[in-house]
Amino acid sequence: MELRHLQHFVAVSEDQHFTRAAERLMVSQSGLSASIRALERELRAPLFVRTTRRVTLTEAGRALLVEAERILAQVRAAHEAVAAVQGVLRGTLALGTEQCIAGVHPARLLAAFRGRHPDVEIRLRQAGSGALAEEVTAGRLDLAFAYRIQADSDQLRSVALTSEPMTVLCHPGHRLASADAVLAPDDLAGEVFVDFHPDWGPRRTTDAAFAAAGVRRTVALEVNDVHSLLDLVDENLGIAVVPRHFRHKRPSLTALPLKGAGEAEYQTVALLPPDRATSPAARALVTLLETGGGTPDRVPPGVHGSRIPDA
Repeated sequence: MELRHLQHFVAVSEDQHFTRAAERLMVSQSGLSASIRALERELRAPLFVRTTRRVTLTEAGRALLVEAERILAQVRAAHEAVAAVQGVLRGTLALGTEQCIAGVHPARLLAAFRGRHPDVEIRLRQAGSGALAEEVTAGRLDLAFAYRIQADSDQLRSVALTSEPMTVLCHPGHRLASADAVLAPDDLAGEVFVDFHPDWGPRRTTDAAFAAAGVRRTVALEVNDVHSLLDLVDENLGIAVVPRHFRHKRPSLTALPLKGAGEAEYQTVALLPPDRATSPAARALVTLLETGGGTPDRVPPGVHGSRIPDA
């Protein structure tokens, strides 16, 4: 088994098409097909179900994809480590992040990183925390900024960034706007909720807080971006429970504190592979963040961050 066989296999898996994968790899389609057939012969299992329109992975192919991506990520890290020892940081930095993550300003951080390491190609992916954790584990991402999840294992580790309480946002004309007290999940029973996709950190935090309180809620309006959520609340179509720093994005809305135990605390982390598999580019980014290269200009009241230890 050669590395090029695995590279070809991953490319076909991503494109689900031999012709497109061959064009991207700049190899002939016949050569790519021969490479996949050689891999299938060695493994004694078909890796793809082929049709005239596209190809899909078999069960054996899905199992191989996890290991192939991990192997290729380790090979890339090895090349980058040697380059770093020679005094040049190059290669690729693949970063994942949730939207409006607390405790870090990804755009500012990446701009500072590019200024210091112009030979590194930067790639950015935005997704929910669960998906980001899977991408880091598989080696498709070097690191990710996400909501705290059960991460520490032999394939994934987490480093605390910051934490803050959750806040209820509502229209000034909503009945809750005149409340002169800290709200509890019980006070919100029966309300119409605007919220994010279930994989998003704020949604995970809110779901956990309501489950701990034994209060059922229905998310009637589900969105995948912050601005849509704020627009819907601004039109009095529902209320939202969000991290406290969100209130500064739409001052016209009424913000009310939500009480609760640890379940109502929004915690964000940096997700990284094991230390031995952390790329030089990821280490450099974490070091830059630790020294203040990507922190927000102003931390909203109630947000308390912790320094990030060396990766």
